[in-house]
Amino acid sequence: MWAKKAPVNNVQINTMRSLLLKKIFSPGLLPLLLLLAGLQVTAQKDSGSVFSSFDGTKIYYEVKGNGTPVILVHGFIVNGQSWKRTALYSDLLEKGYKVIIPDLRGNGQSDKPHNPEAYEQDAEAKDIMALASRLHLKKYEVVGYSRGSIIVSRLLVLDKRVTKAVMGGLGADFTNPEWPRRILFYHALMGDTVKELESMVKYVQQQQLDQLALAYLQKAQPSTTKAELARIKKPVLLICGDQDTDNGSAKELMTLIPGAKYQEVPGVHNTANGTAAFSRAVIDFLQKK
Repeated sequence: MWAKKAPVNNVQINTMRSLLLKKIFSPGLLPLLLLLAGLQVTAQKDSGSVFSSFDGTKIYYEVKGNGTPVILVHGFIVNGQSWKRTALYSDLLEKGYKVIIPDLRGNGQSDKPHNPEAYEQDAEAKDIMALASRLHLKKYEVVGYSRGSIIVSRLLVLDKRVTKAVMGGLGADFTNPEWPRRILFYHALMGDTVKELESMVKYVQQQQLDQLALAYLQKAQPSTTKAELARIKKPVLLICGDQDTDNGSAKELMTLIPGAKYQEVPGVHNTANGTAAFSRAVIDFLQKK
């Protein structure tokens, strides 16, 4: 067991709560997460591999198919297997893509270091870059969703091998290094009382996820500055559910990335990426010359 940190100041908690209002987690999220977890347990697993990343952390990944490589970057409190429950995964394979699904550090079958420094300095983006090098990818396309899109934004800044990128379920709020949503997630996972996030913490514990590793992921979650976004020259598609405002405005984010396209699909934050509409939008974008 890890030691509980001192509670955050109540005034700070209340201030951050007032900024978030009711947007942190949609009502009824816990039953949906539990359902998805059940599907994950029963889903047939493909064979995978493990490699040592830049700092020795072991990263699990799977590769399936041939053709143009596409790396799918999962969101928070899930892992690479979550993509297999979406239409996009099977559709990409059917269209002849090579689909790569890593478990980001702290998740799934990858290592889960219990030192906060292991998640800092763009560690997750560096893991994906190291994976691309291991697979001898001279170029690749990348698709992220929710927190995975934040990591995709770092890849756009750091890795010249990225040719196209899709950022799903993300608005402009992550550009703020003091994003209240991120800070509240961190404190809730570290054991502070954050009523709005009790169902999330309960889910983490019920699924026996590594709560401390997840807390450190939130603590070290990167923010890409508006100046960095303004220098991106690669084609970028932003996709958001028509009822999704969890991470701010995707339309605002579009204005920060030169030439970025925006597309809306049906759904809330926790369902939009699994839809056929999401898959069609991604594949249409990737296939466009």
